[in-house]
Order: sequence, then structure tokens, then C-alpha cells
Amino acid sequence: MPDQAKLALPDPAAAREALAKLFVGALEATRAAAERASRPPQGLGFDPANNLRALANFGVALASQPALLAKAQFEAWSEWSALWASSLEALAGGAPAPMIEPARGDRRFSDPAWTGEPGFSHLKQAYLLWGRQLTGLVQGAGEIDEDTRTRVGFMLKQYLDAVAPTNFAHTNPEAIRKSIETGGVNLLTGLANLMADAAGNRGLVKRRAAEDWELGVTLAVTPGAVVFQNELFQLIQYDPATADVARRPLLYVPPLVNKFYLMDLQPKSSLLKWLVDEGRTVFTVSWVNPGPELRDKDFAAYVRDGVVAAMGAVREATGEPDVDLAAFCMGGTLAASAAAWLAARGEGERVGSLTLIGTLLDFSDLREWSVFMGESDLAALRRNVEPKGYVESHDLQTLFSLMRANDLIWSSAVSHYLLDKAAPPSDILFWFADGARIPAAFLRTYGEEMLKANRLREPGGVAIDGAPLDLGQVTAPALLVSLKDDHVSAWEATYAGARLFGGPTRFLLGGSGHNAGVINPPSAGKHGYWTNDSLPEDAEAWLAGAEKQPGSWWPQWNTWLTAQDGAKVSARAVGAGKLKPLEPAPGSYVRAR
Repeated sequence: MPDQAKLALPDPAAAREALAKLFVGALEATRAAAERASRPPQGLGFDPANNLRALANFGVALASQPALLAKAQFEAWSEWSALWASSLEALAGGAPAPMIEPARGDRRFSDPAWTGEPGFSHLKQAYLLWGRQLTGLVQGAGEIDEDTRTRVGFMLKQYLDAVAPTNFAHTNPEAIRKSIETGGVNLLTGLANLMADAAGNRGLVKRRAAEDWELGVTLAVTPGAVVFQNELFQLIQYDPATADVARRPLLYVPPLVNKFYLMDLQPKSSLLKWLVDEGRTVFTVSWVNPGPELRDKDFAAYVRDGVVAAMGAVREATGEPDVDLAAFCMGGTLAASAAAWLAARGEGERVGSLTLIGTLLDFSDLREWSVFMGESDLAALRRNVEPKGYVESHDLQTLFSLMRANDLIWSSAVSHYLLDKAAPPSDILFWFADGARIPAAFLRTYGEEMLKANRLREPGGVAIDGAPLDLGQVTAPALLVSLKDDHVSAWEATYAGARLFGGPTRFLLGGSGHNAGVINPPSAGKHGYWTNDSLPEDAEAWLAGAEKQPGSWWPQWNTWLTAQDGAKVSARAVGAGKLKPLEPAPGSYVRAR
């Protein structure tokens, strides 16, 4: 730690500026709080009673297992004794091996003081040990159902994330150094930042710089045009970049909750541009940001009037009878359902190939998402959403953030409130914040038929316009791409979907998480991926037999697409077919807030 003699007096000008900012922020936060209090309750409205019942059930279960508690107490006593002995040895100048280390990917304790200074090393290990013991108690408890275990585990994780020593000024070595260097001005400014976020950022910590990216200028700049639109989506066709292109056009279907340009951020990381440069005719769906007028558009409508309508428009634009259908996350559930619906109608040949990225088709393993799937939770959600006709994008973003609170909430809070660091400019954070609403009917049907009842995996479990969906009737070659650290669609859960199709199916596992693992251009040379030509019943068996490859999975996907249909035709100019340009890409639907 810095010597106390180096304690700086606050710079008067900086202190005055921080105090003024704090005063203004406090007034604005008070005004915003009063305004929010005057409005009806906002948010998704999940039922808190479910969590209270889970805690009560867990407490009763523990009380009925004295042997388990005695064993946990003995192990805790043994481990804490060993930790204190190790810490005293370090304090005396020794160099004992740490008893416990942060999990892979946990960046909270990267400051050298957490390892090099005995006091902070002890605090870090005590926190990690405490968390491991409590988590083990929840996971090891018998006589509780899995819903209770999952709910209690989720609440424990939120609590442990919140009370980490990195989150407090007096136990964060970097914050202490910063306070000494600035005479505490960083804490004044941090408090002012907190007031500003409370007033103007819906009470959420600011995660990106004030400077906004601009669609069509710095993001989503791949040249093209909107060639079709209806009330649900615009269809963008991109200009060719090669003299010849693959015969079969590629149609990308994004999820509803996030806009399509995750796949078209800056040119250096744009998957859509890369596909165009590789000689493909690329189309993308750009979903409308729905208002109350679309409240009755359900899952079936988005399949029929969304994905299938887009496929028809691609056929009009190119004259080709089939498409390479690619989709991400919830968009993949829609795309697979569209393929099954077409198969049920005898039109399965319209899907030349199917690529699903980070997509759940079998919803039996929702992990922590199951916390929000109780009957009373869904009923409360309906009560909150039905009057407006849609669910707000920022409510869904908050939900996604809770799933990775350390990375998506607390790391930004430490930077913004303790260290007074400016939020970084980030294209992917701009995209994340630029979410879209979801119609009430879609949320209801998707939540009840897919997430809750898990009907899509059952032949005929879901019907659209009277046609029963059976993924086993989808005979087009399918490639499922999942991400190893995906916190939204766990890769083991997505693997189950690979065994539902009736045609040749491959599974590929990319490195990193739900978004970063997808946006992994070959030029970056990052993350790697795993391949295995077999599809054993168990996901772990697949991984045990898989071979890790370096770099991006994009070229492997392109090779697979070519293997399905390697025919070439002359490049197709936008507007050369029956559909003419309506407006330049990225269109107007994507700009709606």
C-alpha cells in the first residue's frame, strides 16, 4: 500500500467541481425518484413470494439434516483454521501457496495487492472460501427439489457478487490508492456519478461512454438496401463484393430482444460483411421495435409473417427456390420452427441448410433462468405486460445483466463510483443498450409453450395454423454452433437440440461467451473452437471426443456451407431481381427506440 506520508490534499478546483456535480446530481436524483414514485410500478413484476418460499423450504430442509450441518461445520472449521495459519505465515514473511484461487475468467482480483500483500490476500481468500462453502451447502443439501435449489443458488450468487470486497472503497486496494492520490476527490465524483445514474440512467450503472456510435456511419455500415418490409420486419440485401457468389442466398434471423447489427458492428468485426466478402448473397431480417399496436403478434405470427415471409422475399429477390437459413439465440428457435412448419406443409426443400447459433430447442435445462419460470412469476409477468402490450427492452436488459452481475453490473460500478474512471467507448455495449421491445402475445406464447412447457422438442407439441411442428421432419443439413461460456444458452443445453433433427446434423463449440464468442473474426485469432463429427447422446461425451482448433469458427462454418451447395452464379446486384431498394441499409426499423 502507498505510504501514509504520500496522502495528497484534494485539489481545490477538482473538489469544488466534484461537490457541484454531486449537488446537482442529488437534486436530479431526488426529482427522478419523485417522478418514478408517481408512476405505476415498472419492471417485469416477477413474484418475490416464490423466492421467499424457496428460502423457507431450504431452511426447513437444513434443519432436518443435522448430520449434513455438522459435517459442513467441521469442514468449515478445518478450512478456516488452515486459512488463518497460512495468512499468519504470510504475515511473518513466508510464501505459502494460496488455499483458493478465483475461478477462470474472474477478473475482480487482478490488482497485484490481492496476491502480494498478506492482508488483501487473506481478505480475497476468505471471501472466496466463504462463497465456496455456502455454495457447497446449497448444492449438497438433500430433501429439496431442484427448483428450490436453483432459486436459493441464484439468490446466493447475487448476494455474493454484491458483497465482494472489490465493491467497497475501504477493501479495494485500487480504490484506496486512488483516494490517497486524489485526496478523496474520486469518491466525491463517484458519488456524483451515482446520483447522475440514479437520475438519468433508469437507476442503472453507466457502462459506456457518452459518445454514441451512429448507425449507418460507424456501425451497421455494410453497403446494401432494404428490399422488403411488412409490419414485423424489414429485409436488407447487401451489395456483392465478389464477381461470383454462392448460388444459394443466406438469410440471417436475429433474436427479437436485440437488434440485428450485433452481426454488423464495425467493419473489422462484422460477420455479415465477412460473409459477403467470402462470396455470399446475404440478407438479414431487421425486426420492428413493436408498440402496443402489435400486442397480439404471437410466436406463430413471427414464424409465419416473419421468418417464412422473409424467405419468400429472398426468393423474389434472387429467383432461388431455397436459402441457407442462419439464426442466433431466440431467432434460431424461430428459424427451426419455420423449417418444421414448412416441412409439415410439404415445403421443407425451401430450407437448403440450417445454422443455429446459441439456440435452445430443448428447454429442459434453463439453469438459473428457471428462477423466472414459476407459474406465479409468469402470471405476474402477464399482469405487468398486458396493459402496455409489450415488455420494455431495458427490463429485459436488466434481467440479462443479473445473470452476469460481476461483469455487467459490479465491475462498472467499481470503475464509475469508486475509481472515477470514464466508461469506455464500446460498440458491443452500445448494441446491448439498444434493445427492442417484445409484444405481449409473443412473450406469453414463447414463455408458456417453449420455456415453461418445453413443447417444441415433442413432435406435434406446437402447432402453427393447424400444422403440427416436428423437428424430426426437418431433413436439411443442420449445424448447431454453441459457445462454451454462454450464460444465456448453456452449451450443454443447446447440444440437446442437435439430436432432434431428421437430417445430417453437426455440432460445433466456440470459445468465449454468448456475444463475444459469436463476434470472433478470423483476423483476431482468438478463442478457438471444438469439433467432433459424432453426436453422442451426452454433451460431455461429445466434448471428450472433440478436438480443439485455433482461431475463429467462421471459416469452418463457411466451408460447411459450401459443402452443402458449392454452385456459383454471377453476383446479384441489389434490385436486379423482382424486389427494388426501398431505402439504404441499415433501414429505418433498426433506428426506432
